[in-house]
Amino acid sequence: MTLKLSDIRRCFQGVVPSMVATADGDGVPNIVYVSQVYFVDDTHVALSCQFFSKTRRNLDENPVACAEVMDPVTLQAYRLQLKFLRSERTGPLFDTMSLRIDAIASQTGMTGIFRLIAADVFEVTAADAVAGYLTATPVDTPDGASLEGMRTEIRGLQWVSERINRARTLESLLSAVLESIEEFFGFSHTIVLLHDEANNRLTTLASRGYGESGVGAEVAIGEGLIGTVARERRLLRVTKLDTDLRYARAIRRETAGAARTLQAEIPLPGLPDAQSLLAIPLTIGDRLIGVIAAEDRDPMRFSEWHEAYLDVLANQIALGIDRMIERCDDAVDAADPVPAVAPAAPPAVSASRATRRLTYYRQDESIFVDDEYLIRNVPAKILWKVLGESLRTGRTEFSNREMRVDPALGLPPVKDNLESRLILLRTRLREKCPDLQIVSTGRGRFALRAGAAIEMTER
Repeated sequence: MTLKLSDIRRCFQGVVPSMVATADGDGVPNIVYVSQVYFVDDTHVALSCQFFSKTRRNLDENPVACAEVMDPVTLQAYRLQLKFLRSERTGPLFDTMSLRIDAIASQTGMTGIFRLIAADVFEVTAADAVAGYLTATPVDTPDGASLEGMRTEIRGLQWVSERINRARTLESLLSAVLESIEEFFGFSHTIVLLHDEANNRLTTLASRGYGESGVGAEVAIGEGLIGTVARERRLLRVTKLDTDLRYARAIRRETAGAARTLQAEIPLPGLPDAQSLLAIPLTIGDRLIGVIAAEDRDPMRFSEWHEAYLDVLANQIALGIDRMIERCDDAVDAADPVPAVAPAAPPAVSASRATRRLTYYRQDESIFVDDEYLIRNVPAKILWKVLGESLRTGRTEFSNREMRVDPALGLPPVKDNLESRLILLRTRLREKCPDLQIVSTGRGRFALRAGAAIEMTER
């Protein structure tokens, strides 16, 4: 073999489809395109066994093959001579290759149909450049690892860790994480979703680089690219996904305009023409904290260096989020008494602006403001509780602790994520009903501020 496979790693990212040729026992050839030839090590690659029954029959009769891969930057093609070794249906290699296929299948409604049957492992007996191709100027910098000035890997860890440690609230921590990732890596479209153990879903709490924040958008565990990453607790880097994402989002747009037989949803932020995605689970041990994801229009935006480096950073981010939530819980439970109701307080709202009509639907625990969807589940019940209390008694000050001890809110006894639910509520109000606000007044306390008369209806 005249070159090392690690020297042509870009060829194995799936940006350009590869050709694989086999022949049966009589020498009759068959050529197929595959989405990706998977790099195993310097002398081995793997192919995904899904639908290619002819290729499989040929390998059983004649266990050799030839693959042609292409560098998406220089357009140089390379020819690999392959010797079939084995098919793996379990194990780390199978799981890694299966993750991408399962995620795309879930995103496009093909779960159980579009799936990996086996990872076919080949020994690479020869690898050579194909002569006669018009190639671009070689790229001198390492694959995706070029950093400016003194921004080394250690500096990057310090950069993000300092931002996390300086944060005083969960909201500021999440904002600092996305801001530092953009400054250090140049990733301009990012999102953080936290795991809600009560309903086993991911909820969007922060995003950067999108016109709409999407705060409150939910993803079920195992649903789509991000949900699959959460279920498997494993990082996923995908290139050339624009076709799959465009299809899935078109389906969602079609159903979103239907009558209210569908549960109201907040659209997940996303580029309509994204071509690459990097999604990383935030975990502590086996416990899922959330998922952080980045996407880009450049199919080569995310490299293996980004994948490995951000996997380390994800541990710091997960610990920071968990520590912040624990700090908020400890502060609330240690000192906050349940405040007494003020019997003769002035009204909480005034009619200085137009009346806001809020409707609470008991069936799906959702609130609409002026016929536009606002929020649902526990944050909706919190808002309905404080609004009702304020209109009845004039009271405007509340504590986190009284939310926790109210059985009507249905908070789980352990890891209730109350702080993240309040962030979600505050953000949705700022975006959809700015003259009705929930503001922090200290650790474990918040207040209702209204600049409009409130009309409440329950159905």
